[in-house]
Amino acid sequence: MPEQPVAAKSGAPAPGSSSAGAPRHVAIIMDGNGRWAQRRGLPRAAGHREGVQALKRTVEAAGNAGVECLTVFGFSTENWSRPADEVSDLMGLVRAYVTSDLARLKKAGVRVKVLGRRTGVPADIVRMIEGAEADTAANNRFLLQVAFNYGGRADILDAAEDHAQRRLAGDAAPLTEAAFSTGLASAGSPELDLIIRTSGERRLSNFLLWEAAYAELVFQDILWPDYGAEPLAQAIGEFQQRQRRYGGRLAEPAMARA
Repeated sequence: MPEQPVAAKSGAPAPGSSSAGAPRHVAIIMDGNGRWAQRRGLPRAAGHREGVQALKRTVEAAGNAGVECLTVFGFSTENWSRPADEVSDLMGLVRAYVTSDLARLKKAGVRVKVLGRRTGVPADIVRMIEGAEADTAANNRFLLQVAFNYGGRADILDAAEDHAQRRLAGDAAPLTEAAFSTGLASAGSPELDLIIRTSGERRLSNFLLWEAAYAELVFQDILWPDYGAEPLAQAIGEFQQRQRRYGGRLAEPAMARA
């Protein structure tokens, strides 16, 4: 079937124009902590610790760049299969990050939201997550979403289960993309514009599968602990050069159609 010109989605640039300004919603797969440590002869835990510092720099840089929402992949549903000592180190970093940075985020107007299942997560971390979300719920300057114990497929399954339960409760509303997306963990956040993956790997690794449908992808050959304002600006600059068509085609100039 021939492609037809399409109208842009709400809040998106019209087909035929570049993406002006900063993306509203950026997601990052923070990859490369282990390799960063290995290259320096350090334990993997050292890479994870430096990765936390990179996250702090990047959250600040994203806000300064005009991004409204930053979603980062902290810990996947598959990461539980890693060695027990590494999982323990990662849990410790979550505790340390929330303890050390929550007050600063709250003061800066950052709202914190954690995406992912709470089942199987240590009880004290669940309490920390719930406390962080409650303490920052009124903030509206910037939204930081941390995908923790998260998997894109699991999230879609949870949304399907949510819809099934609504049907069983008597909700006869038709199933639409908009209705289905209200059951996703990311419900309420701006439409995803840009996914960045560091370390040179080029795959989504089960991250934001539904939301990624029309997001732009940028892969950068930098290990996550070295990340910050400059590589983020480079990724946003590449995003701004993209032509976003949403499945349609660019409008042809009048002279070309003549």
